[in-house]
Amino acid sequence: MIKEEFNSKRDLRTENLSADLVVTGGGLSGVCAAITAARKGLKVILIQDRPVLGGNSSSEVRLWVLGATSHLGNNNRWSREGGVIDEILVENTYKNKEGNPLIFDTILLDKVIAEANITLLLNTAVHEVDKSSADLISAVKAFCSQNATAYHVKAPLFCDASGDGIVGFLSGAPFRMGAERMDEFDEKFAPSSEYGELLGHSLYFYSKDTGKPVKFTPPDFALQDITKEIPRFKSFNAKEYGCKLWWLEYGGRMDTVHDTEKIKWELWKVVYGAWNYIKNSGEFPEAETMTLEWVGTIPGKRESRRFEGDYMLHQKDIVEQRTHHDAVAYGGWSIDLHPADGVFSEKPGCNQWHSKGVYQIPYRCLYSRSIKNLFLAGRIISATHVAFASTRVMATAAHVGQAVGMAAFIAKEKGLNPAQLLQENRIASLQKELLKTGHHIPGFELQDEEDLVQSAQLSASSKYSLKALPLDFLKPLDVSTAQMLPLKQGEPLQLSFCTEAQENATLQIELRISSKIENYTPDVILEKQTLNLKKGKNISTVAFNAVNPATSYAFVTIHKNPEVQVYCSEQRLTGVLSVFNLVNKAVSNYGKQTPPADIGVDEFEFWCPQRRPAGHNLAFELAQPINQFGVENIQNGFFRPTTAPNAWVADLKDEQPVLEIEWAETQQIRSIELSFDTDFDHPMETVLMGHPEDVMPFCIRNYKIKDDQGTVVFEQKNNYQSNNTIQLSQPLQTKKLYIEVSHPSANVPAAVFSVRCYK
Repeated sequence: MIKEEFNSKRDLRTENLSADLVVTGGGLSGVCAAITAARKGLKVILIQDRPVLGGNSSSEVRLWVLGATSHLGNNNRWSREGGVIDEILVENTYKNKEGNPLIFDTILLDKVIAEANITLLLNTAVHEVDKSSADLISAVKAFCSQNATAYHVKAPLFCDASGDGIVGFLSGAPFRMGAERMDEFDEKFAPSSEYGELLGHSLYFYSKDTGKPVKFTPPDFALQDITKEIPRFKSFNAKEYGCKLWWLEYGGRMDTVHDTEKIKWELWKVVYGAWNYIKNSGEFPEAETMTLEWVGTIPGKRESRRFEGDYMLHQKDIVEQRTHHDAVAYGGWSIDLHPADGVFSEKPGCNQWHSKGVYQIPYRCLYSRSIKNLFLAGRIISATHVAFASTRVMATAAHVGQAVGMAAFIAKEKGLNPAQLLQENRIASLQKELLKTGHHIPGFELQDEEDLVQSAQLSASSKYSLKALPLDFLKPLDVSTAQMLPLKQGEPLQLSFCTEAQENATLQIELRISSKIENYTPDVILEKQTLNLKKGKNISTVAFNAVNPATSYAFVTIHKNPEVQVYCSEQRLTGVLSVFNLVNKAVSNYGKQTPPADIGVDEFEFWCPQRRPAGHNLAFELAQPINQFGVENIQNGFFRPTTAPNAWVADLKDEQPVLEIEWAETQQIRSIELSFDTDFDHPMETVLMGHPEDVMPFCIRNYKIKDDQGTVVFEQKNNYQSNNTIQLSQPLQTKKLYIEVSHPSANVPAAVFSVRCYK
């Protein structure tokens, strides 16, 4: 028994902790920063003010994770973010393809607690900052409400990934809230005060069908006449729930930090008023047996403070895809502004404008320009309001977090503060270390002199040669279709394909490329041809006179004709893809982006893949095969398709594909790293959407690694991850490695992006 007498004052229990890096904020950005740093040996303390990790992606808010892939609704091919966030998304798809947010919580917790170098403090809020000088943080103070414990946490480096920027704010770092004037950064899309300068919060609800009548009596605080207050509910679909109702938004004209509780109450009024309307208006008879299953208790925040670094990303960086020597991450979500009045606005819920491809994010945006040892991650990075409208989404924020985690490793190793990585010319080292983890940086390839494979001779039992894809089934040409093919500079293209026409008809065929070779927006037409089809089956041969001016992807486009069906193939292939001139209203894709003339964004068409099980390649035969699938690709420093497939692909007829790596002298190998194709085009949304597979169809599941004596040194069965790192228990002495792989399926040949070996 504990019995204490009266005391005029008691102090909280206090724990003093220290680390190499303190990360405040356990959303995806903070999680990825912490894991990245911990895997490089840094001692990390991760402070999260909620009971679970994930921030807006957690079961407390339940927003799906998205980034450059944008629901497959833009022209950013193979753009899913790499590194730790890719590992998390692939893991979630494997274990939780149905998108249960509670399972996603456990995946994040598993990933963090698996790292011995991370100390995780949940339910712990930072409330004070100690400084050793005006521009240097020495410690943060935090309090855990669940164990009534105060923490005093010291470190040489700090990362603020808290969303509202609590550490940056308390440390005195310069920040902004609201929108910049148009003329400050020449941003034509800068919003007017009438539209509003802040994005609001959202709160979601889940419903379910119980199979029997369920009544609903609304709480007294529920909004009563919701169709009058919120006209959008006049066209509401009772089956929609969760973050599909992203437009349940409010607070853009309030202080989105200090008024959050007021905003939450207003959103509760809307949610319960909306459910009252669904259940009791008589407009939704299908809701008779439905009940509320869950309502959020904290709102998902979009915007509050943005902190100033040595560079502020702005609209032209995104639209023009400007390059930066210190690029360490990238984005690809649209510039997505919302009216400040949110759900009560008469304007559309969002105002989205896409760029023609992904854009680089420079390192200079990821640290405070005034607090020497403060990194910035997540939605608080140094960007204007307009640029923030794109960088704010979670997969982009997580990708930025990885860059910060790796920068912290280099800063700690070299005894530097964040900005000194630029001054000391350490950016190339940072980029290299990131690329080694599978973290993609557009325009950069890994050049790693420590990789033993770079000095090896490569050979394989077979190499895929794209001569033809077989005819398997007919598909109506009810939407314009394009087959993407990797072509070398000056390579001629002649192909034959098969159609069925209901009547005599014509087809318009074009050879297109992108105006930027690294993009996948087919905005340049090299040649047009018209084909005359007869009723019935037709085999058409198209020989293009124009050639690709640079090594990149070309698009053989066939314009829609409802009276024609085209033969497609069941075969899928790494780096070869069909795209369609589709509409995806979820991301303001209406087939063509046609902006007003004065907002500084481009007009172009959308050519996007279809989600599996659809999205088949066309069936075709080439006069000259495409030979871009050789073993040399595993040495080129790319781990996904870019302007070429970048993979060794085995011939499907090769029943036991083998990749052989040979050195002139015996090598000592301690680790082997392999990169596989987990379809970087697939968005892998974490909730609601669901996915047709738990393992991507291109991914090699089973492989063996043998030494020069034929001894199996490692065997993997049922792989599903993009990157496999093999740490050998004893150094391997060998002059050769044999990597035996199995084809993922009868319709998908085995593909390997990279093999790297280290002493």
